[in-house]
Amino acid sequence: MTLSLENIWRTVGDEVHIAEANLSLERGTLNTLLGPTLSGKTSLMRLMAGLDKPTKGRISFDGIDVTGVRVQDRNVAMVYQQFINYPALTVYENIASPLRIARAPADEIDRKVREAAAMMKLEPMLDRTPLELSGGQQQRTALARAMVKGADLVLLDEPLANLDYKLREELREELPRVFAETGAIFVYATTEPTEALLLGGNTATLHEGRITQFGPTIDIYRNPGDLLTADVFSDPPINTLPVSIKGGVVSHGEKFSAQASGVLSQVRDGDYTLGFRPNHLHIDSGPDMIPFKTKVAVTEITGSESFVHVDFADQRWVSLTHGVQEVEIDSDIEVYLEPSKCFVFDTNGKLVAGPWGTAGGQA
Repeated sequence: MTLSLENIWRTVGDEVHIAEANLSLERGTLNTLLGPTLSGKTSLMRLMAGLDKPTKGRISFDGIDVTGVRVQDRNVAMVYQQFINYPALTVYENIASPLRIARAPADEIDRKVREAAAMMKLEPMLDRTPLELSGGQQQRTALARAMVKGADLVLLDEPLANLDYKLREELREELPRVFAETGAIFVYATTEPTEALLLGGNTATLHEGRITQFGPTIDIYRNPGDLLTADVFSDPPINTLPVSIKGGVVSHGEKFSAQASGVLSQVRDGDYTLGFRPNHLHIDSGPDMIPFKTKVAVTEITGSESFVHVDFADQRWVSLTHGVQEVEIDSDIEVYLEPSKCFVFDTNGKLVAGPWGTAGGQA
C-alpha cells in the first residue's frame, strides 16, 4: 500500500496551512514529520486521515483517489498529544473498543488487549477508568488502542510528550517495530530533531506549511538541501554567518578573515552563508579550527551539557559543549569553528557544499 499526496494545498480563509505538499509513503515504513509548532504537521496529518479535505490536490491509497473519503470510511488510527479516551469505559474496554467494533472473536480481543497492555505497562490498571489514571497512563491507553486496531495508516502527533523519560525512550525503540510488523504506514510528528534521529526511517521537514525535504532521516540530517531544512533539523537552531570567499580567503566584512579550508575551500569565489551546528562551535581550540573573538550573552548549564550563547558582529551563536562551562556574562572569549563540519549555502539558501557533499533526498 502506498499513500500519495499530490500537490496538496489547504487554505482556511486567507491563511495557508499546507502549500504544494508532495509525499509518497510506503507500507511498513516509519515517516517522521519534523518541524516547529505551527509548521503544518498536524494539518498534514488531518489531511492524510480524511478529517480535513484539501483545497487543491489529490490523496490516494494504492492509486485509488480517496481525497473526499471520510475518516470513518478509512482504516486509520490516530493518537494525539492531547489524548482521547472513553471516560465511562475501563482501560481494558478502551483498548478493546476498535476490536469490538470490528466484531473480532473474544479470545483474539483478550489476547491483543493484554499484549498491548503489557507493552504499555498497563496490566495493573485494566479495571480502572481513565479518570483514575495519570496523564501519562491515559496517553499509554490511547497508544495501546491504536496498536490493536490493525490500521493501514497510523498517525501519531507528538504522542510521547506526556510520558516520563524512561518510558518515552522505551517506546521510541518499540513503536516503530510494532507498527512495522503490522505493515502499516507509520507517521510520527515531532518538534525535536533528536527524536527524529532516534526513530530513524524517513523524515519530512516542514516550514510554514511547506515540505522542504523528504528522504531517509540520516541523509537529510547530513545533507539538508537548503538553509530552512538545516535550521529545522538543528536544536538549538543552526548558527549562520554571511561570508565572501575569494582567492582562498573567507571573510565577513572587516570583522573576520581567514584561510578557506575544509569545506570552504571546495566552492567557487562568491557570497555565501555558512551554517554550523552548535556542537561544531567549540570553547576549546583544536587542530585546523578557525577562531572568532566573541562576547558571552547567555550561559545555560544542564549538568551534562552547557549552552554558551555568544555574539559575533551582528550574529548570535550557540556553542554546545559537554560538562559544565562556567563563563561570565559579557566576558570576551574566543570560540572555535570546525571548517570541515560547515554547510555552505548560496545567496538563495540552497546547499552548495557540506561535510557529506551536496543535498540528498527529494524536496
